[in-house]
Amino acid sequence: MGRPVTLFTGQWADLPLEDVARKAAEWGYDGLELACWGDHFEVDKALSEKGYCAARRDLLERYDLQVHAISAHLVGQAVLDPIDARHKAILPPHVWGDGKLAGVNQRAAEELMNTARAAQQLGVGVVNGFTGSSIWHLLYSFPPVTEEMIASGYELFAERFNPILDVFGECGVQFALEVHPTEIAFDILTAERTLSAIERREEFGFNFDPSHLHWQGVDSVEFLRSFRDRVYHVHMKDAAVRLNGRNGILGSHLPFGDSRRGWDFRSPGRGNVEFEEIIRALNEIQYAGPLSVEWEDPGMDREAGAREAVQFVKNLDFKPASAAFDAAFSEA
Repeated sequence: MGRPVTLFTGQWADLPLEDVARKAAEWGYDGLELACWGDHFEVDKALSEKGYCAARRDLLERYDLQVHAISAHLVGQAVLDPIDARHKAILPPHVWGDGKLAGVNQRAAEELMNTARAAQQLGVGVVNGFTGSSIWHLLYSFPPVTEEMIASGYELFAERFNPILDVFGECGVQFALEVHPTEIAFDILTAERTLSAIERREEFGFNFDPSHLHWQGVDSVEFLRSFRDRVYHVHMKDAAVRLNGRNGILGSHLPFGDSRRGWDFRSPGRGNVEFEEIIRALNEIQYAGPLSVEWEDPGMDREAGAREAVQFVKNLDFKPASAAFDAAFSEA
């Protein structure tokens, strides 16, 4: 129907942006969703080097590629998380600093504000990302978890994200949370509570990714209908649930790709996500933005998968009806 099909570069950040752009163009993508790591989109350079953003756009235009969004998942994770050694691997050195909790949280928040400013410089209106969560570790209520403990997590989210969203508003940029386990919102009910915590500010919406909803048993179409005015961006990613009586949906402390896991990510069209119904729901809510392939499949060559995925998505997408199917039989 004309929705651009883009490739999220987060899983390709080991390659220079020009290499990714050349490959994506050859495979048939319409654009890239630029990750704010590797050399794909560097926030500090966007704000300090004259001509940096123009040069990024020139590079993409050489390959006839668009850019509709940038993504700050890694730094966003550190805004609310209790910081530990795992975060050092995903954060830039200037955000990690000495690794002490409060300082990392504060520097991550400042980096996310700067990401909004950098997006404005680049001329894109959406920053996708994570929030982290101070209460994810309380998911299973033992030892007993009080409502006050959960409420404090949403209060902390509002306390830390309202100033961030103030900057997004000043820049005319929207923040799109990828609803995802380990974030402040990971299903429909927590997404609603998240919006309520910030009084439904328009700067905050969602990056819809059905793969993370599917393995939890959350209805992706119901999510789209519930937040029809808050879907600011869409990821096309698949997942396969394969419960066999020995495993469960919590992953069994096994790495992605281990055949014993109860679920895993798949290349689009090779898992259990019902993309047909998702496209119909996107038409229903009048979403006209990009369909961005976030390619993750631990059992498949990534170049073969990315090449296949763009064709899968383009073949899947279709225009909504412009008239009732039986309109031809109506009386004049």
